[in-house]
Amino acid sequence: MATKGSGTTRALPEVPVDYRTIDRVSGPLLFVRDVANAAYGEIVEIALPSGERRQGQVLDSRKGLAIVQVFGPTMGINVEQTSVKFLGEVATLAVSDELLGRVFNGLGEPRDGGPKIVSENRLEIVGNAMNPYSRQEPSEFIQTGISTIDVNNTLVRGQKLPLFSAAGLPHNQIAAQLVRQAKLRDSTEGFAVVFAAMGITSEEANFFLREFESTGALERAVVFLNLSSDPSMERVVTPRMALTAAEFLAYERDLHVLVILTDMTSYCEALREISAARDEVPGRRGYPGYLYTDLATLYERAGKIHGRKGSITQIPILTMPSDDVTHPIPDLTGYITEGQVFVSRELHRKGVYPPIEISGSLSRLMGLGIGKGHTREDHRGVSDQLFAAYATGKDQRALSAIVGEEALSATDRLYLKFADRFEKEFVTQRPDEDRPIDKSLTLAWNLISDFPDSELKRIRPEFIEKYRAHPPASGS
Repeated sequence: MATKGSGTTRALPEVPVDYRTIDRVSGPLLFVRDVANAAYGEIVEIALPSGERRQGQVLDSRKGLAIVQVFGPTMGINVEQTSVKFLGEVATLAVSDELLGRVFNGLGEPRDGGPKIVSENRLEIVGNAMNPYSRQEPSEFIQTGISTIDVNNTLVRGQKLPLFSAAGLPHNQIAAQLVRQAKLRDSTEGFAVVFAAMGITSEEANFFLREFESTGALERAVVFLNLSSDPSMERVVTPRMALTAAEFLAYERDLHVLVILTDMTSYCEALREISAARDEVPGRRGYPGYLYTDLATLYERAGKIHGRKGSITQIPILTMPSDDVTHPIPDLTGYITEGQVFVSRELHRKGVYPPIEISGSLSRLMGLGIGKGHTREDHRGVSDQLFAAYATGKDQRALSAIVGEEALSATDRLYLKFADRFEKEFVTQRPDEDRPIDKSLTLAWNLISDFPDSELKRIRPEFIEKYRAHPPASGS
């Protein structure tokens, strides 16, 4: 977690010196010889023969050799005539209340035409993971307005719950909907959203900005955009900029902050590019061996701290290459985070939006934010019943494709009908439809009330009597 005090820039003791000792250029990296005491994360200024100046950051320093990642292209860098100045400070973000409502690039520079954030309060973007002793158990429900998340995979304040998607699926639309609709339920506490996009196209960036501006969501949001045409090295910095802004809003301004990071696959590809340029021994599928550790430094900056009013909740979004859940990126993300929400290609092909597959999804901390005092007393039972009935319904769907629907029993046909209705009436909703949790639970009861009491084995009898929408059909 970033410094919680004044957050002033940490000045390193070295006096800035110009070095003309570039040994070689490899991809996005410069290798500078004979450098004394370069610090990890130190910012450097690169002066080209043309007079152009670029920035970079020290990735590694060993035996007088400093490895610098350049925030920009390395074309035009003349090894003999280009100079490198080590500035004696690490990357920071200027923070103030003026962050809200602003749009920045991946390096924290304004891209909305507004002025730079002028503040003496600057926080280092390389934050520290929370001390486990100081970490408070996540709790309290965050309403997203999406039924399959709110009812079946509930998001809890202080949780990190990734969205697993794939190329061609509408994760961008879901991300925009989350930014617009996420809120605290029945609470007067402050809420904000920090949105960071990495490696997106200009078309996608324009889509996000139109969505946020037209709906007023931008007023309570801080947006960081790194385009696919921007240097890939920015992608390593962008999520750290976003999380630093979130830490300021949460721990200095007592807001509850939802951080949405998309696409973490683009971030990991940038890490792989850096690793290859450094001639490191590759790990699984060419990704660096420290991928798990690096992702943990981002994900573990979410949570709640004892004695602090604010909190940080994370929804990292990633696209699984080749729809492969065993790929290193989703695999390692699943180890670090507290569940996952799957975006289904099968549901997407059926025209279902949002195509969230509850069968493969899981929110491990769901139990801490639902039930009486949080959502509603019947929430857990209804959620469990939906999971069970939908799984059975899909089994009957597969069986009927072989033996025919006529060969199924009356109860089996009820489950088959339920699976179809569940996808059409509960999962499906408009991109601009914000469903309160009570409405989502009512929709769920409308579906499960077709079953006789003997099939509702996961709901307490008193809740069936209190909330059943209608008697089951005769002969069920």
